[in-house]
Amino acid sequence: MTTANKITILRILLIPFFVVEVLYFVETGTELHRWLATISFALAAILDGVDGYVARHFHQQSELGTVLDPLADKLLLVSGIVVLSFDHTPRLATIPLWLTGTIIGRDLLLGLGAVIVRLTVGKITVRPRLTGKIATVLQMAAVLWILLQWAEPHATWLYFISLSAGIFTGVSGLLYFWDGSRQLGTHPASLATKKDETRS
Repeated sequence: MTTANKITILRILLIPFFVVEVLYFVETGTELHRWLATISFALAAILDGVDGYVARHFHQQSELGTVLDPLADKLLLVSGIVVLSFDHTPRLATIPLWLTGTIIGRDLLLGLGAVIVRLTVGKITVRPRLTGKIATVLQMAAVLWILLQWAEPHATWLYFISLSAGIFTGVSGLLYFWDGSRQLGTHPASLATKKDETRS
């Protein structure tokens, strides 16, 4: 249990607190709950970079960290996107349902693809891409934009952020799908099948 992993666990623990505070604000309209939700989400997002820096700088990379870190990212973003996809007017603006569907659909397909590659190849190599990082930043920006209640006077900006997040999410999903297909295509079992087809 390294320091980096402890930070990641803290990020995971902040997620239910964030969701509860959003729901309390929607129900009561008390500004304290909105600010607590905003701070907890922003803190969890900032700690995403902190735990990565600690792991690299102090050589604390671990197998547990490779599982917990992306899990914390997904739980935070999906929780924020889903809870804000419901109609909370007039308290908060709403995340477009097409963006929610794009994000959840991509994650489900990538999860299924990862299982297939793991079962077929025995291991999976995930190469982080810039498009995926940009998509994550834009998704977080959309959530914070709504929590800070900037959406009403700047609705065009929220739409632009949501549209950009959807595009980068889709592109990153296609690139990860391409990487998975290449790993399957270069596996010895796949090559043997291709050779048998050529002979026949």
